[in-house]
Amino acid sequence: MTAHTDVLTVRQQIEDAIAGQTLPAAFARTVAAHGDHPAYSDKVGIQQAGADYTPGWRTLTWTELHEQVLDVAAGLAAYGVAAGDKVAMMASNRIEHVVADLGALHAGAVPMSIYATLAPEQISYVAQHALPRVVVLEGGDQLARWQQALDGSDAVSTVVVLDESALPTGERYVSWASLLATGAARRAELADELAARVAAVRPDDPITILYTSGTTGPPKGVVLTHHNVLFEVESSQRMAGFEGENVFISYLPFAHIAERMLGMYSPQVNGGHIHLIADPALLLGALGEVRPTRFFGVPRVWEKIRTGIAAKLAAEPDAEKRAGVEAVMAVGLQYVEAQQHGATPSAELQAAYEQADATLLSILRMLLGLDRCEWAASAAAPMPLEVARFFAGLGMRIYDVYGMTETTAAVTACGPDHFRLGTVGRALPGIEISLAEDGEILARGPVATPGYHQQPEATAALLDADGWVHTGDIGEIDDDGFLKVVDRKKEMIITSSGKNIAPSNIENYLKESPVVGHALVFGEARPYVVAVLTLDAEIAPLVAAQLGIEGASLAELAQHPAILAIAQDAVDKANARLSRPEQVKAFELLPVEWTAESEELTPTLKLKRRVVHQKYADVLDRLYS
Repeated sequence: MTAHTDVLTVRQQIEDAIAGQTLPAAFARTVAAHGDHPAYSDKVGIQQAGADYTPGWRTLTWTELHEQVLDVAAGLAAYGVAAGDKVAMMASNRIEHVVADLGALHAGAVPMSIYATLAPEQISYVAQHALPRVVVLEGGDQLARWQQALDGSDAVSTVVVLDESALPTGERYVSWASLLATGAARRAELADELAARVAAVRPDDPITILYTSGTTGPPKGVVLTHHNVLFEVESSQRMAGFEGENVFISYLPFAHIAERMLGMYSPQVNGGHIHLIADPALLLGALGEVRPTRFFGVPRVWEKIRTGIAAKLAAEPDAEKRAGVEAVMAVGLQYVEAQQHGATPSAELQAAYEQADATLLSILRMLLGLDRCEWAASAAAPMPLEVARFFAGLGMRIYDVYGMTETTAAVTACGPDHFRLGTVGRALPGIEISLAEDGEILARGPVATPGYHQQPEATAALLDADGWVHTGDIGEIDDDGFLKVVDRKKEMIITSSGKNIAPSNIENYLKESPVVGHALVFGEARPYVVAVLTLDAEIAPLVAAQLGIEGASLAELAQHPAILAIAQDAVDKANARLSRPEQVKAFELLPVEWTAESEELTPTLKLKRRVVHQKYADVLDRLYS
């Protein structure tokens, strides 16, 4: 049997397993199977301990969730939402966000989560492009961001506001409580109509439209279908080998495809208990409280955790203790590396690891809240190899995953039976991966979007005649089928001497320094490479305090000779691992922090390179002067 035939055979098996299904049907089975079990928890409005399942959390069981979903579906129908209408949502990760999404689906509508960091002009673009009938907003900040769009739109008939204290006057605005009450009052009357709407939904109908945060240009609306999502859930399940309890923390925006798959769709198909975190800054505390069995983090999250641990280890004054910890972590790294690609560690290494785990590694994982974590993953950007190796030293395998919104999340992944550090794994069951002549990664399978909403030209550029999705990423595939992502095709630097350079590789080396928060490497059509760096707002002050620098702001630290020397050391260490054309010849430490709100990062913490290029053009020019 050829490899291609094998892929098609597995694809057909998955197709048979999900034939004719939609998410509402899968959700109904989950409610029937897990009705009394906790489904979603959050801390909205919680001031002290006392909720049923986890202290300090409000929780809905699957049955309670289902009841609220049906009330919202009836409420939306009562407010004029028809089958096929769009319902847009801008809110943090909280129970109402999930209920609104499912409620829209059960009204036959198409829910859309919108990034809460979009500018008013971008929101107006999305509103005019998608024409939502109802908009669900969290509170005052979201209302302010949407005001321009609402003023210019006749399509939006109702605005539902979760925070009643922020509810404006006017017939267009209703509270969340009013939506639920209206739905509960009209639910019996509308039951047959709503049941007919759900029954009429076909697998190839849209389940959502996600407007990508994008690093350039206006957002594009990626249409995903019920079939896309259910195939992805089943394929991922086979790759990851999920077993046991699914206790998960959801903290990335629901406009992000990975969070939507892991925090919404997968548990709604298979069950689980999802803890919703409204503010990602609270994530580390929540890890210790929830102790998830599965955890997903974008590389920046893993980098922050690693930096915090490394800073504490570096602060240990006893050199013998530091050496002891390093020796134990070296055993953990050896153990994880020995399991790559399905290999088995030797009996001696197995025994050494078990002793290391019992004496220290399990304690460190417990302190992080990751002691129960059976599946940990990273995606959205290349995971720096040194970060993956660091967590391997704790006995953790972080499975790198690769995909995009346009492929309904993952198309490749590492998993328990086959992983290789420094790669994003192999193709998921039923998915094909290939490389174009220029090295661009191509993906094909039932997870591919049918296209961008009302953008045929962009769709044609994404999907070729043979069904391959052109990802825009450059990659390499080794002899065992493991994929390595080199960089974004459009972000590869070509210097004036014609050298092709992958900036993310250099940036990852620079960010290995605990004080460096973000790095951007530049050199397009220039004779050499330069970099702009920012300080880590949490770690840099701690390092400064160890050096006797107290009370300085980030801007002041960026000019301090001792901190500049640490940044120079980071550049020197990175350069030592790079070829001469890749080496950073000059850098500047900026007196600011980059965030999604300050424009330099997307909501998923990826660099907006062109924004940085424009915003710091004077700095970049100065580095070449």
